[in-house]
Amino acid sequence: MAKQHLDPAAGPVAGDSLEAYLQAQATEFLRALRQHRETGGSTASGGNGTEETVDAARALRRSARRISGTLHTFRPLLDTDWSEAMRPELAWLSGTLAREHAYASRLDRLLGALNRLSGCSPIPAQASSEPRQEKSNLTVGAAKAGALLERQLTLARTRAHSAALQALGSSRFHAVADNVAVLASEVPLSPAATSAGLKPLAAAAEDRLTDAIAGLPLVSAGHPYNAEALVHGLSADPAPQPQDAPWHQVRLLLRLHRYAREVLYGTEAPVDVRLLDAGQALDRHRDAAEAATAAASAARTPRIAPATAYALGVLHADQRHEVEAARFAFRQAWLRETVGTS
Repeated sequence: MAKQHLDPAAGPVAGDSLEAYLQAQATEFLRALRQHRETGGSTASGGNGTEETVDAARALRRSARRISGTLHTFRPLLDTDWSEAMRPELAWLSGTLAREHAYASRLDRLLGALNRLSGCSPIPAQASSEPRQEKSNLTVGAAKAGALLERQLTLARTRAHSAALQALGSSRFHAVADNVAVLASEVPLSPAATSAGLKPLAAAAEDRLTDAIAGLPLVSAGHPYNAEALVHGLSADPAPQPQDAPWHQVRLLLRLHRYAREVLYGTEAPVDVRLLDAGQALDRHRDAAEAATAAASAARTPRIAPATAYALGVLHADQRHEVEAARFAFRQAWLRETVGTS
């Protein structure tokens, strides 16, 4: 597939555009932090708080991700010591604040899938002459499986909530906030920022994305449901599926590419439908993969009833099918746009 990337010709002077973008994101970070505090900050990620708290926490994570991603892509134009110290702290903050919401969304996804599988969609029997009995087993086990998932993920969510609240009250977070406050008024640029352009670095970020996509098994993803991948997904190995890692990496690189476009074009960035559709597909891929892992983890709980284990196994397979469907959707979105512009 031919690379479709930005013109690597020299663009605007880096210092001006990069400084303006980072200052805008730092200002948004501080505004979100103030809103979060004014609304009580009853929850770090907004899972149990008011709508204003939810919006503030989301804006806080969003600006932290954008600052961190921009420091990564344009690091030759920034003070090395400062940016290398700042990036992991922003990643820590964003990740810590995101976990409670992630657990809540995962539970909603799994419970919804259980209801769909047990109440609306019959499960086809494989090598069995008693499909009604299999569906009965799923219906019986689904309630207990749902209760087990709710206990496990609610506990994980509660712990994530406590960890996020602790993080927001820590000296580590206050140091991050202080650094962002300084960034809002002064961006530590390197000498190269006075003469270099932004486009070569943005084009390099896009090339990394294109190269990573070229390494994906898009031929297998050409089928909505990849049975071979599903077999590997049903492995008893409790470790995350290694086949998912390249897709998660593409999701990260796609995000960095989007942020680089924002730095280049600001609010006038042209809408790229391919990026929007591909990003949504990769978000669904991540959510389904993590939900499948949660179902598999619950199925390894000692001494659970066979019907419960059966329901969790069906749920795990369902979410791995969702993983493959998301890969198919990504392939369709990415290649359709590429063919259309070639």
